[in-house]
Amino acid sequence: MLSKAQNKYIRSLTHQKFRNEHGMFIACGEKIAYEWLSAAGRVAMIVSTEDWVAQNSHLISRHPEATLHIVKERELEDISALNTPNGVLLVIPTPAKKEIPALTQWYLALDNIQDPGNMGTIIRIADWFGISSIVCSPGCADAYNRKVVQSAMGGHLRVNIYEAELLPFLQNSSLPKYAAVLDGENVYNAKRADAGILIIGNESKGISNDVLAATTHKVTIPRKGGAESLNAGVSAGILCALLLPC
Repeated sequence: MLSKAQNKYIRSLTHQKFRNEHGMFIACGEKIAYEWLSAAGRVAMIVSTEDWVAQNSHLISRHPEATLHIVKERELEDISALNTPNGVLLVIPTPAKKEIPALTQWYLALDNIQDPGNMGTIIRIADWFGISSIVCSPGCADAYNRKVVQSAMGGHLRVNIYEAELLPFLQNSSLPKYAAVLDGENVYNAKRADAGILIIGNESKGISNDVLAATTHKVTIPRKGGAESLNAGVSAGILCALLLPC
């Protein structure tokens, strides 16, 4: 069981203020739990139903550093804020902040991406394409928001996420910088590159003017139908598929 204090503590982690204060975030659901418990990353707490514990004791035993709390399904539903929490919730330490490494490979740079679903999808896309670093402007959604973690489906395990002002980051890099815009070069005509920075802008405002001025290439996914624009996550996936090496 969870004490009232533990229940309150876990519920508080649905708010960015308390995630920052405690240096912890939550991940809910069996698929994410399987990924995390199969990996070497640290886990602070495992909160799960008795049935889930019985079926996954081999995974739990890999993390002796974690405290295990067995709860009723209703209590798990309550603390996870999900209608279907799928048997398990993890409390995980937030990675320590680090300086952005000077890599000779691909980065994603996110300029004020504010929808948690988009943020999580982009982390998952980076994971799919082997992009190890995402740089987020301070105006982006919190990368450890529950919805972001859910959408990323374990991508946080393999993708390093940094927060920084994008303009100095771009100015200090010699890599080619690709801005996703509506009026750039047809991306199907663009040459693939071994390394670069792909910048994805805000869902409604796009890339800010100062960041756009620091880019070297403006690329567009050509439109054939009547849609006004593409979802930021969808755009990131298409551009990664067309710009990164095969």
